[in-house]
Amino acid sequence: MGDCGAPGDVNSNVLVSCSTGDAQLDKAVWQWLSWDKNQKTKEQIESLLQDGKHRELRERLCCRLSFGTAGLRSAMGAGFCYINDLTVIQSTQGIYKYLERNFSDFKQRGFVVGYDTRGQVTSNCSSKKLAKLTAAVLLAKDVLVYFFSTYVPTPFVPYAVQQLGAVAGVMITASHNRKEDNGYKVYWENGAQITSPHDKEIIKCIEECVEPWNGSWNENLVDTSPLRQDPLKKICDSYMEDLTKICYHRELNVQSSLKFVHTSFHGVGHDYVQMAFRAFGFQPPIPVPEQKDPDPDFSTVKCPNPEEGESVLELSLRLAEKEGAQVVVATDPDADRLAVAEQKENGCWKVFTGNELAALFGWWMFSCWKENCSQDADVSNVYMLATTVSSKILRAIALKEGFHFEETLPGFKWIGSRVKNLLDNGKEVLFAFEESIGFMCGTSVLDKDGVSAAVVIAEMATFLQGQGLTLAQKLVDIYEMYGYHISKTSYFLCYDPATIKRIFERLRSFEGPESYPKCCGAYSILHVRDITTGYDSSQLNHKSVLPVSKSSQMITFTFQNGCVATLRTSGTEPKIKYYAEMCALPGHSDRSVLEEELQKLIEALIENFLEPAKNGLTWRSA
Repeated sequence: MGDCGAPGDVNSNVLVSCSTGDAQLDKAVWQWLSWDKNQKTKEQIESLLQDGKHRELRERLCCRLSFGTAGLRSAMGAGFCYINDLTVIQSTQGIYKYLERNFSDFKQRGFVVGYDTRGQVTSNCSSKKLAKLTAAVLLAKDVLVYFFSTYVPTPFVPYAVQQLGAVAGVMITASHNRKEDNGYKVYWENGAQITSPHDKEIIKCIEECVEPWNGSWNENLVDTSPLRQDPLKKICDSYMEDLTKICYHRELNVQSSLKFVHTSFHGVGHDYVQMAFRAFGFQPPIPVPEQKDPDPDFSTVKCPNPEEGESVLELSLRLAEKEGAQVVVATDPDADRLAVAEQKENGCWKVFTGNELAALFGWWMFSCWKENCSQDADVSNVYMLATTVSSKILRAIALKEGFHFEETLPGFKWIGSRVKNLLDNGKEVLFAFEESIGFMCGTSVLDKDGVSAAVVIAEMATFLQGQGLTLAQKLVDIYEMYGYHISKTSYFLCYDPATIKRIFERLRSFEGPESYPKCCGAYSILHVRDITTGYDSSQLNHKSVLPVSKSSQMITFTFQNGCVATLRTSGTEPKIKYYAEMCALPGHSDRSVLEEELQKLIEALIENFLEPAKNGLTWRSA
């Protein structure tokens, strides 16, 4: 290709030759330097080009973002596989094209845009700026855009899509990821995250219109276009009103002496959790002052993920001790997930796992339904859902109580879509969850919601206090009644995709071609399910009931001793995750025996199937 054209076409200050000896890379470099109007990211590519760093240029420019379990997510910075001004414009142009094809009334019904508080100075990139560019692409095409005037929790976007009758919505967030990352989460008109085939079709549309259109860079349109509306007050008021539908003991809440501490992890949650507590009749929770306000550097935590447990909850636990608060609630930076800790009698803290919280939520939501339902209500019309890597405790409760339990693939996008389908068919859905502290209480929001979960757990703790019980004591009661479900989840870091692929391919040819393992160390395997290939040995036709997901690795082993263990890759981070659970029948209450058995099995799973030393895997640092 030779050169980029006239220097003025690209950068009049820096004269660079675009020839790298690789025609594909030359074209990608030329496109980037021609299209990118963000000086910082343009300079990043120019610098790599001048330094002859062709390999890094190829990594940044010769592949594209793809939809994972939480939309598009990557590091902020220059390149077609990074989150930046240009890739967000391209993604929105593709979405515009796809929506215009699918909805004749797209421009009138409109599109919702929300954002969190992430940012990166070195790339002149922030969630708000990316949201403005998302809106600009659509406003320039005469689409009505509902653009929030300030940062909001992620659940507000799917909620607004449904409330406003919009055709779709986007939330700019990377949730609990490291500070370097950002993301682009897409919701369909049903209020659930997009699933196949929409994601694949949108990617095709993005690839068809990669050059920015006239007006796509005009972020000022958000401030000047008459087609921009601010839905903040309407959605906030409506959300808080809808929240009271799952408030069952307001009179207890008003009188409660129980104190709560809330940390928003330097994210968006503070104001909204305060409002939610007031909506339930509570005094607002005590905020952690150092973490109350947005901070894109997440400066007081090693990583902004409350799922990491006590190590990242240090400030909130110390404040709770000082204030005499018994319960800590922690929302992640975009407030769609919730961690909970409770002080024990000995002064130490119990940080609940996502699976333990789900047992409490499942019991609570069903108990409240039972107490408040009409006389002719049919329990067989009631549903709860969980992702397949989550605890089976809801299944145990459902079997005993008579309601339905369903599993989905990992990722709340699958739960949201299935819940909408059930509601459209006249079913009643009380609760859904994923083990990574994502909870959906009620159906006002068809996605995980840390704001509503925080206030529901507060009401539950208040109610239990009136009965002389703590959350931890109630959890034991639930396990005694429905059977102990002891689970453990962790992960290894692996930055090499080839190694990850090799680990999983070895399991598919463990004892010869297309032969899965029959045992793991001393533990016999009863069934194997491979979601990546669609194989399931427990089915007569050996075909998985859950949809095939070729884009990610996931194999589940059911052991003879009742343990279920899953190995899978993360949809948002360079991790191999493992999930293992011992499910005991009611009455089998020797917890220590179950825990010991589970631990031994996990050790065998790691040693025999993951081989961390051989494969160079890094253990999760707690």
